[in-house]
Amino acid sequence: MESLIEFFEDVPTVFRAGMLVGGIFLFWIIEGVFPLFEFGYKKVRHAAINLVLNGFFVVIGLGFAGLLVWSSNYVTTNEFGVLQWVEMPVWAQAIVGVMLLDFFGAYLIHWIEHKVVFMWKFHLVHHSDTTVDVTTGLRHHPGEAVFRMVFTIIGVIVVGAPIWIVFLYQSISALFAHLTHANINMPRKIDRALSWVFITPLMHKVHHHYTQPLTDTNYGNIFAVWDRMFGTFAQVDEMTELKYGIDTHMDPAENDNLGNLLKIPFQTYRPPVGSKFGDEADIRESDND
Repeated sequence: MESLIEFFEDVPTVFRAGMLVGGIFLFWIIEGVFPLFEFGYKKVRHAAINLVLNGFFVVIGLGFAGLLVWSSNYVTTNEFGVLQWVEMPVWAQAIVGVMLLDFFGAYLIHWIEHKVVFMWKFHLVHHSDTTVDVTTGLRHHPGEAVFRMVFTIIGVIVVGAPIWIVFLYQSISALFAHLTHANINMPRKIDRALSWVFITPLMHKVHHHYTQPLTDTNYGNIFAVWDRMFGTFAQVDEMTELKYGIDTHMDPAENDNLGNLLKIPFQTYRPPVGSKFGDEADIRESDND
């Protein structure tokens, strides 16, 4: 465990970049051989748009990197937070730390983004993808990085996470973002068995269904325990019943336009009755109106 701690205390940039690029490359190949759905789309163009969005997202996230590191150093120096108050072996610290950071930095903020209209407008960009594949895990509006980083920092403070656990969590989180979005046809029995503990590809695909109530289920990123604990877990018997996207943004032209995706949170639109948020909020106004 000491070598693990030393490695993640000063994790090499090459390793983190390798997790990002290597993960995409690996699952890109696997989904090409064992696809869940045959999309018949321009895969390279689709990937390029999602990668550019991720580039913006990363830049915003890097702006919070200093505060993230400072928060971790502060809680360890001042012995604040769950891991500082409860004595446990290092291996248990790693498991509990990653699980709790997954709750704050992934599950909780994700759930809130689906409930708060202002935040949903930014997260909607992720759900607008009608051809979910490994690169969809990178498809986030740069403004959403602010929400995610703020809640990750809150998690670091509450958990009392040392920096090695923070970097361990971020590495595992990136890997699961690739895995769960990849267009992989995983055997149902294996997927369902693993979904008792972890977020699996088929489990997360349910979350990307275009209408409620399935849109508002399976919020987790790494651990399935949070969805099961808080009653947001869902599964479907036939994956062919799923339709990706979001009911207010089903026009392929607007979802395949980088400029429009960046503008979505700042546009207004009265969604149709019965869609997400119903008549409660203006989401956007179509440029074609």
